[in-house]
Amino acid sequence: MIDEQTDKSRHSFWKELPILLGVAILVAVLVRAFVLQTFYIPSPSMENTLKIDDRVLVNKLVYNFRSPHRGEVIVFKAPTEWSGNPAGEDFIKRVIGVGGDRVVCCDEQDRLMINGASLDEPYIFSFDGHQDKPADQEFDVVIPKGRLWVMGDHRSASGDSLEHYQQSQQNITTATIPETEVVGRAFTIFWPVSRATLLSVPEQFEAIPRP
Repeated sequence: MIDEQTDKSRHSFWKELPILLGVAILVAVLVRAFVLQTFYIPSPSMENTLKIDDRVLVNKLVYNFRSPHRGEVIVFKAPTEWSGNPAGEDFIKRVIGVGGDRVVCCDEQDRLMINGASLDEPYIFSFDGHQDKPADQEFDVVIPKGRLWVMGDHRSASGDSLEHYQQSQQNITTATIPETEVVGRAFTIFWPVSRATLLSVPEQFEAIPRP
């Protein structure tokens, strides 16, 4: 005797499979477009926080509800002046100053100052006991509203706000990134597994006052 119910279910599954696959693909595309996206690290500009070929997961939704905060690691669409690529290119850096902040280099202990408060930066690249300087020259800038001053953790190998401030004859607009060009916040390294970790905001930023 044939179990008609079982036979019907089997045929129904194969008929529904293309629909299920289509829905799964659609969900994956929507998630990638609006919620989460993976990025790989192609350069040493964020060492040792991020190393070449690390894979990070980026939250693309968070900045629809708020502006980036100091200390967060962000992915953004680099201006043509930064990348030299008219088609656009994604960069990843750390937010040091937000709109209204005054960022100064440096205090007597060679630390950046934000709104008058000195910032210890334990994440800055170091090798064999030697740490990069927070900046390679003195500067004193006020970040325009709606823009961000971003720097790589490997300061001596990063094409960031300071480098473009120098190259543009101290043009603060050229040196900063508009918040509208931020793709999202990098919040975790997920590959390689041996380096998997959350990219949290360093506690040193908590002491920075508002502008």
